[in-house]
Amino acid sequence: MRIERIELRKIRLPYVSPFETSGWREEGSFAVIVRLDADGIVAWGESPVGGAPFYNEETTNTVWSIQQEFLARMLLDANLNGPEDVTPAFAKVRGNRMAKAGLEFAVWDLFGKARGESLAKMLGGTRDRVAVGVSVGIQKDIDTLLKVVNAYLEDGYQRIKLKIKPGWDIEPTRAVRNAWPDLKLQVDANSIYHLSDADHLAKLDEFGLLLVEQPLEHDDIFDHAKLKPHLKTPLCLDESIVSPDHARWAIEMNACDIINIKPSRIGGYADAKRIHDLAERAGIAVWHGGMLETGIGRAGNVALASLPNFTLPGDISANARYFHRDIVTNPFTLNDDSTLSVPTAPGCGADVDEVYLDEVTLERWEMSA
Repeated sequence: MRIERIELRKIRLPYVSPFETSGWREEGSFAVIVRLDADGIVAWGESPVGGAPFYNEETTNTVWSIQQEFLARMLLDANLNGPEDVTPAFAKVRGNRMAKAGLEFAVWDLFGKARGESLAKMLGGTRDRVAVGVSVGIQKDIDTLLKVVNAYLEDGYQRIKLKIKPGWDIEPTRAVRNAWPDLKLQVDANSIYHLSDADHLAKLDEFGLLLVEQPLEHDDIFDHAKLKPHLKTPLCLDESIVSPDHARWAIEMNACDIINIKPSRIGGYADAKRIHDLAERAGIAVWHGGMLETGIGRAGNVALASLPNFTLPGDISANARYFHRDIVTNPFTLNDDSTLSVPTAPGCGADVDEVYLDEVTLERWEMSA
């Protein structure tokens, strides 16, 4: 199959409330939305990148530039026998994985619609619902944190992840654990600590957490391997796992107990599945992280999370967790058992609201074969 036309859109989609981590604060989505046209089929993808290079080195503007200057033409020139062909087609371009992912996601949607198969089926999903939780940003004080957590629990979420940073770690976690002794609880440091903080991080062990996520440098595996023996809490890597090779290195170095898979960070679903399979063979659990995606990326996330080795609740959440109105007409809603239902329609399953997409589009660009 050959792609006939590629359209890119920069969007600005406000969040319900600001989202704050240890290193940055976000007010809304600045994703790049991808549309592909081929054989009478319209397919969609998303690069859920931030406006600033704080999670990783990419930004809305770098994704926009790399897709236009290099990746779009490469994709138009490629003769695709399946979505797995996108990764080698982009191999000459180093890094820029979120830029690659947005286009690769759309190709999976395209082939799914062409074949009449759901993305979950194409990837090898084995369940019709996936367990999810909610990520809670850093709050102004502990009382506010407890109110926010309680509201999500009342919404039906059964797992909570707390963002932490030095000065906002032990006591907030203690307060939540004391309030809900049986809650599935985990924490995420977003790379703000150092190996010298090992004894301090070990204080989190008393709270019976599911995991502590990426406490050390965003590109580090080596020091996490040194940190791991100091912790009883399972150690999870996120930012530093950007490819199947990085996952293999982490496993061989015994640098983690768990791997967070975000397909946009990794460059697409094909390599995300490779990491899933590699971890499964090694006996390492994986779970699905989130990048506050719109309904387009969220649909793909739910499909990927239906694979068998995603054994912990994901950071996917219902669309209303982040947006008053999303750019899809079929947003996810939370089931009574804190799950989301896996889409069964051909492709990723997202029905794009093109009228509202036009309203939130800041800039638009296209290229034809």
